[in-house]
Amino acid sequence: MATQTVEFQFITGLKRAIFRNARLVGSWDGDGRYSDDWTEVPMQEGIGPDGCPIFKASVSLDLADQGRTFKWGVILDGPQAAHSWGIPTEVRDVNSVERHREFRLTGGGTAVQVERYYLTYGRRLGANKRFAAGTAEPGLRFAVWAPNAQGVEVVFGSPASGYITGLGSGIDPSQPMIGLSKTVGSVWDGVWEGSAPGDFKTYMSLPYMYRIVNAQGETVYRTDIFSRGQIGKGGINPANAPWPGTVETLDGTVSCSVVIDPDMVRRDFASTPPGTTPALIPAEEFWASEFTPGLPVPTRVEDIVIYELHVGSLGGIGKAGPGDLSDALEFLNHLVDLGVNAVELLPMAEFSSNVAWGYGDSHHFCIECSAGGRDKYRHFVRECHRRGIAVIQDVVYNHYDGNAERAQWQYDSTAPDQNIYYWYEGRPTDYAFAEGGYLDNGSTGFAPRFWEEIVRHQFISSAAFLIEEMHVDGLRVDLTQAIHRDNALHADGRSIGSANVFGQKLLREWSRTLRTIKPSVMLIAEDHTGWDAVTKPPAQGGLGFNARWELAFYHNLVGDSDMAGDRARLLKRAGFGSDEPLQMDWFCSALYNSRYDQVVFHESHDEAGNAGGTARTMVTAVNDAPLIDATRIAAAARSRVCFGLSLLSAGTPMFFMGEEIGACKRYKYDNFLSNREDILGDRTGNGKALFRFYQDIISLSRRLRSIRSHNIDILHHWNPNRVVAFKRWNGDEQVIILASLNNTPFANGYLIEKDLPAIPNAGWKEIFNSDAAIYGGRNVGNSGAIIPSSQGRLTVTVPANGFVVLVKQ
Repeated sequence: MATQTVEFQFITGLKRAIFRNARLVGSWDGDGRYSDDWTEVPMQEGIGPDGCPIFKASVSLDLADQGRTFKWGVILDGPQAAHSWGIPTEVRDVNSVERHREFRLTGGGTAVQVERYYLTYGRRLGANKRFAAGTAEPGLRFAVWAPNAQGVEVVFGSPASGYITGLGSGIDPSQPMIGLSKTVGSVWDGVWEGSAPGDFKTYMSLPYMYRIVNAQGETVYRTDIFSRGQIGKGGINPANAPWPGTVETLDGTVSCSVVIDPDMVRRDFASTPPGTTPALIPAEEFWASEFTPGLPVPTRVEDIVIYELHVGSLGGIGKAGPGDLSDALEFLNHLVDLGVNAVELLPMAEFSSNVAWGYGDSHHFCIECSAGGRDKYRHFVRECHRRGIAVIQDVVYNHYDGNAERAQWQYDSTAPDQNIYYWYEGRPTDYAFAEGGYLDNGSTGFAPRFWEEIVRHQFISSAAFLIEEMHVDGLRVDLTQAIHRDNALHADGRSIGSANVFGQKLLREWSRTLRTIKPSVMLIAEDHTGWDAVTKPPAQGGLGFNARWELAFYHNLVGDSDMAGDRARLLKRAGFGSDEPLQMDWFCSALYNSRYDQVVFHESHDEAGNAGGTARTMVTAVNDAPLIDATRIAAAARSRVCFGLSLLSAGTPMFFMGEEIGACKRYKYDNFLSNREDILGDRTGNGKALFRFYQDIISLSRRLRSIRSHNIDILHHWNPNRVVAFKRWNGDEQVIILASLNNTPFANGYLIEKDLPAIPNAGWKEIFNSDAAIYGGRNVGNSGAIIPSSQGRLTVTVPANGFVVLVKQ
């Protein structure tokens, strides 16, 4: 019989050898004929041309099945488990969640047919090292996805300026022009690739761009979407504003990309002078001293207290420009003193300008150059880990930078339906205006083309890059509902269900891939849908997140946002200073629901002054009254209650930078520099007492197993008295919290009662009082006494605008 040899390759794209015992399985029998009963074949492990582990196996298939579609996959042992299915990618079928690869048996020649699966694309697309057989040094290989292009070349720019104009000015004539050729076959249709002459090290740190002849025959210059570095460090787009011609002033989203060796790290954090070659060390050597013995980094969402940090807002009062990773490194001692064990960074991928929040990013494998770039980021992560602090990175997949005209927008064609990184429904002739076919999703700009596997892997593989190469411990995904629910046609607002389905596929593939690589990775969704599938495993029909942000908790507890609607809005209403009843019962519903895999907060970057109606907690607590004398005392007391209820809930607590010292200036996306807070200075000044409170209550929460559990029981709430009581427990450890937003204390005792299982007969020792004098309070409480309960009844002194914590003896 005539046969065709097919070689199957499972390409990890990861330097670490984390998989073993790989087996190929496919829809053929032992005779090489198509079969619905799959056959298993062992795979051979080796090192691929990218320098990473690769698994191969060859099978001879009968040409009688030529033209038939076969299916295949890989089973392997890895960090997640033995005998794991190695294909996280779902088939391109809106009605199927199956995960296998497909190919047609071609035949008709003597060449071996090769079928490849890339677990990650980070070393497939972009500028990467390539190891040829028999050579000691790797070469440089470029690969770019441009399916509509008529031709693609790589051109190099000048390191002094890092910019090439649309007419080609700025190209370095001393460097070669590299022509790329279009590959064919399988998923890689539309990829252009080619090698540079000489060794990889010859091109290290050189700026480059792709010169593309697009579908319309126009020559355009495009950045590398899979770039590991953009050279620009400033905020000027030379196409729109005068530019002095320096890298320091150039916007990185339009600058040249940079050839980077991902396996080397700058030994020192400090920048080297211009023209000086930095000392580099292997990444393995750099990470060898990552941890401090006896000081573990948390790996469970339940165990962390999250400090949300915007690096650009650091630097203190008077700094001319935005903060950078040097400021973040100096800030770590403050976080250690505070006691938090996780820091969540606002997006750090390359974004327009250098003064921004970072939620409009364009190059997901880059770290914003103006903030310090990839190596300083790795130094920051290592220093966090040495201090026992986990790093969670915000990432954005629901839209691109709206001004990314040299990145995703019209990459290789000006035709809307060929705008390869954006979802376009139908053809332009279907609409009264050409933009009508793009999708809105409640975020900024048009939705990505989620049905395209390479587009999905732009996000998936960049996340793997953060986990593997940057060693981050978790990721928080911006507005996931925009990906999986809210995709709608720009022309008329009609929901596009297929886009929502492929958005769900993206998130499932994303979480599967990351857990295949690092099972302990902490994945958090900013999702406000209430959909329980967000935190279910993909095997159960879920998206695979550990937890999701919960705005209902914030709206009920603080409620200063115009979007709070008909919620309890406890702090907002208490801030008016009157004594009317508060909806403690409504808040208790949100408090109880915090047990369902939620990240809860009394302040986040969005609600610290940016969203309509919002302000910092201290300001809302007294309805914008001047913070002096008794007003400041009341504001601090109510702020302490808000953080205490968040921290002691059954969710994972988070708070935004500056809350620990009573920050008052409204934090907005366009004024954060002028409204920067002096956090390090105020912790020993006006914020001293509040900082001590944060230290002590965080320390207490981390010592109590009950607070890190999901167990919670609402014992009591009474709207007229503005009081809530709830219990937390884990095993024999039981804790009761009584909190009040009443303006007068219950100095003679406040009675709560429930059944005996809820409040067993015991002694309850007061171990924390938010009204203690060291926190700026009035010392109304139980003086650390042991208070007996009887028949489900407990009477406790509760301070005004305060809370007490009791532990069962």
